[in-house]
Amino acid sequence: MRVVIVGGGIVGLSSAVALADRGVDVVICERGSLGDGSTSRALGGIRAQFSTAVNVDLTLASLPVWESFEERFGVDISFRQTGYLMLARTEETAAGLEQQVAMQRERGAETDLLSPAEATDYCTGVDPDTLTAATYHARDGFADPYLALQGFADAAREAGVDIRTGTAVTDVRLDGDRVVGVDVNGDGAPSDGAIDADAVVNAAGPWAAELAAMAGVDVPVEPHRRQAVVVDPERPVPEDDPLTIDLETSSHFRPEREGAAVVGGYFADEPETPLPDAYSDTHDLPWAVDAVERAGVYCDYFGEDTRLKRGWAGLYAVTPDHHPIIEESVPGFVQAIGFSGHGFQHSPATGQVVAELLLDGEASTVDVSALGSDRFESGDLLHERNVA
Repeated sequence: MRVVIVGGGIVGLSSAVALADRGVDVVICERGSLGDGSTSRALGGIRAQFSTAVNVDLTLASLPVWESFEERFGVDISFRQTGYLMLARTEETAAGLEQQVAMQRERGAETDLLSPAEATDYCTGVDPDTLTAATYHARDGFADPYLALQGFADAAREAGVDIRTGTAVTDVRLDGDRVVGVDVNGDGAPSDGAIDADAVVNAAGPWAAELAAMAGVDVPVEPHRRQAVVVDPERPVPEDDPLTIDLETSSHFRPEREGAAVVGGYFADEPETPLPDAYSDTHDLPWAVDAVERAGVYCDYFGEDTRLKRGWAGLYAVTPDHHPIIEESVPGFVQAIGFSGHGFQHSPATGQVVAELLLDGEASTVDVSALGSDRFESGDLLHERNVA
């Protein structure tokens, strides 16, 4: 069996490794360099604290891979399991957190519900007077996406995966209603510009809708620009602090080295990006100032003397309900797209699911039946509250 994977980001490479481990002949087509899309600009967060069961399950199925990554892949991805601290500042959000903790524990995540005072045990900078409740999960944390990408890439090459960078897919080839290959151009294109395949995997990230349309499939996946900035706070952030999220605004921060912090958040007044090729990959200064000010509302690390060091912007591939599409959309065309900022952390489980859909006809690692694209027509949408 031969499978072409379109997209050389973390989801595409994880899928390639999972397929190659089961004896599949895999070709990856990446029009730029590996990780050029979303992976190289990801924040690297890994958490079980989601509000829907399928997202929790994807994390719990991925965590063993992240926790043993160096042992398996020979690459230290700097996975720092300092936890995630989720903050509620209204009674309504606190009630939602209580329900989420019950669901997360039922799925196998040992999340704790905290009082405002208890939250300061995990992050001394948090102002308890601004909170109504918080949650914490000790196995959450963050890793280096670029190093993880390299680990998967090395494993893919060792398993015989044919990785073709600088190779753009220009069309998806169909025989009737079945996908039978792709047309390509660029450095890795054969003389006739065609690659025959038994199946094609759409792992094209922000470009996923464009590729799906080539196969005659319409998916509501749009690129949204997200930013992050590294700062020297007014008060140094301890390196063992958790990644902390204010659920009211999506404002969040995590520790860097030597007291610095990475600050981010999506704010509703930020303009969206209509095309994935037309965006700035540097941060906007007004946004950065706003982000630091928002973090200062609930955490005293970030005062007037906070200094900006550097920043960046990347793209999320977003669906209307902030959940991915993972399915075989038409015969021979499997999609793993629209992760809405969660693709990095869910990539190990997603790779296994992609292999299962192609080779077994159904997923067994995680039940992804709720992640079909038909939910957008039926209106049976999922609702992820914790979208940061």
